[in-house]
Amino acid sequence: MTWTAPEAEPADEPLVGAERPMLEAWLDRHRATFLRNCAGLTGEQLATASAPPSNLSLLGLIRHLTDVERVWFRVRLAGHDVRARYSEPGKWDGAFEDLDPARAEAEYADLVAEMAEARTAAATRDLDDTFLHERAGEISVRWLYIHMIEEYAQHNGHADLIRERIDGHTNQ
Repeated sequence: MTWTAPEAEPADEPLVGAERPMLEAWLDRHRATFLRNCAGLTGEQLATASAPPSNLSLLGLIRHLTDVERVWFRVRLAGHDVRARYSEPGKWDGAFEDLDPARAEAEYADLVAEMAEARTAAATRDLDDTFLHERAGEISVRWLYIHMIEEYAQHNGHADLIRERIDGHTNQ
């Protein structure tokens, strides 16, 4: 049986309320939107390049977002001794290279697990808490949430176009 990415429920965000729940909900909404763009696709479809010669693909974005979640929340915010899985200095596009459709299920699961780890890493931190970024210096947890919403929003635009090119599906 061929694996396909599971269905993902859309996430609702509050329209009024306190800042923290709104930021958390908007980030989860963007996470869910990305997963919905992958839903129902096989590993081969997820690995399909959007518009050659570009190497941009949904599987590459899965891997990239895994690194983004891992590095921002676990490494930088929580100080865990883990490394990015796919990218490294001098090889920033590593998440988009050497894709193997047979690994799509495991790599999708890794992204979902990193999302959960990120929630745990941020759960006990106040929005005004800060951490050190190796190049930018001091950054607040509030800034991190806003940055992650921006990161997902940008890549959701890419994912929308890639998905539509693969099978005509749109998240409307």
